[in-house]
Amino acid sequence: MEEKIVSPSGPENAEPKATLDYAGSYTAGGRVAESDRNSLSVGPMGPLLLHDVHLVETLAHFNRMNVPERRPHAKGSGAFGTFTVTKDVTRWTHAAVFAPGTTTRTLLRFSTVAGELGSPDTWRDVRGFALRFYTTEGNYDLVGNNTPVFFLRDPMKFHHFIASQKRLPDSGLRDATMQWDFWSLTPESAHQVTYLMGDRGLPKTWRHMNGYGSHTYMWINAAGERFWVKYHFHTHQGVECLTEAEAEKLSGADADAHRRDLFDAIARGEFPRWTLSVQVMPYEDARHYRFNPFDLTKIWPHADYPLHEVGVLELNENPKNHFAQIEQAAFAPSNTVPGIGWSPDKMLLGRVFAYADAHRARIGTNFHQLPVNRALNEPEGGLNRYVHDGPMQFEVSDAPVYAPNSFGRPFSDFQGQVEDSFAADGEMVRSAYVLHPEDDDFGQAGTLVREVWTDEQRDRFVDTLAGQLAQVKGDVQARSLWYIGQIDAETRRRVEAKLAAKETEPPAPLGFKEPSRSVSDSLLGK
Repeated sequence: MEEKIVSPSGPENAEPKATLDYAGSYTAGGRVAESDRNSLSVGPMGPLLLHDVHLVETLAHFNRMNVPERRPHAKGSGAFGTFTVTKDVTRWTHAAVFAPGTTTRTLLRFSTVAGELGSPDTWRDVRGFALRFYTTEGNYDLVGNNTPVFFLRDPMKFHHFIASQKRLPDSGLRDATMQWDFWSLTPESAHQVTYLMGDRGLPKTWRHMNGYGSHTYMWINAAGERFWVKYHFHTHQGVECLTEAEAEKLSGADADAHRRDLFDAIARGEFPRWTLSVQVMPYEDARHYRFNPFDLTKIWPHADYPLHEVGVLELNENPKNHFAQIEQAAFAPSNTVPGIGWSPDKMLLGRVFAYADAHRARIGTNFHQLPVNRALNEPEGGLNRYVHDGPMQFEVSDAPVYAPNSFGRPFSDFQGQVEDSFAADGEMVRSAYVLHPEDDDFGQAGTLVREVWTDEQRDRFVDTLAGQLAQVKGDVQARSLWYIGQIDAETRRRVEAKLAAKETEPPAPLGFKEPSRSVSDSLLGK
């Protein structure tokens, strides 16, 4: 037979080698492997031999084949697809990906936040919605969720939040008391916790949920005018959710229910779709808007800033290798393109560093050279980057590795104000400042409960909270009831009644006393 070298992406990229009368496997060095069935031993019952290179190589690779799982968002999957622009948004951005009629290859990864790799898809949790656009100007990554807000507004608290959602140090078990202890001591979490304990905490499938960029981003048009934007992906399949009982049953029956549903739907040709719309805020409006527009715990009401359609996202291609194309996909909000920038959102600015650095630690310093992470606009041999060496460096060049240089390798040397700049002034502080008249932690969560939800949704919210708090101990339960009461007093009353009926630990304060006004203001960040 004629042996040919085939690249991972498919096309033949080398001349035919020697003709071999052999069909089997090879060692890493390219030699024919003698057996994938039997190790080399001294006689059939004798000891194994260290110079059985194929055995040693196989076992050594097996021992090292896993990369560390993501700390948050460990469990997930995804698919490739396309994004097609359907409306003209060039008055707000000159990004090529959003030019009229443009179609761009995409990769979308769904995930849960708290669960480990082996956890069920149907635990009550926020779902990640991480999207990559392989644009002609480089990769553009949006790292969002299925809710438009988040638990925190400052990245200093992020690792504490994730630790509270993971496992106890002694038993290694997840713990409702630990979760509610953190939430009730961090009032800014109230809006997201309300979403989480409502119907959206248990989506039926990934196809039947919305996605959001959540953060506030900047768009810049060709004239240099700047705008603040929020991204909304609305599902064409309709928003559908599971009941608590349905989710618990699925957790035992099929822990990979969401992964299976997405893969099977695409294999059947039922390609899920989402319409992308944006809210657009003029740059100067941010100074005087009633909420802090860069606070990740807040939404912008659509009555103030309506949605504008941009295009349609479709998933139509399953991964061929889950590890190579999903597990090693390295989404990072540091990946932006001209015409799009960041904002003063503190959580976003923290993530700009943290995500890419997590990939350097998890996959390696040259993670950007993996096929799934390469930019579409890379020429053969890679882009002109002044980063070099490190494990798994594949880009070979004898060009100077420093800038400036006298040998013709170009380098960037722009000076002046960048197009995606934003104004900042004042002294260096550590502060959860309140500058806008309606900046508070519980107002929007209460509006969601009282003015957006139906009676049936409110009933399920009460049932979920009562089930959660029945597992919470002592003073933390009392503080959690205070926290719920700040969201909505009637909800607290109903939850207390259900807890009393269940004869759980008394909901009345034990060592905990409801905060005085001054202490309450401190908890609320005022």
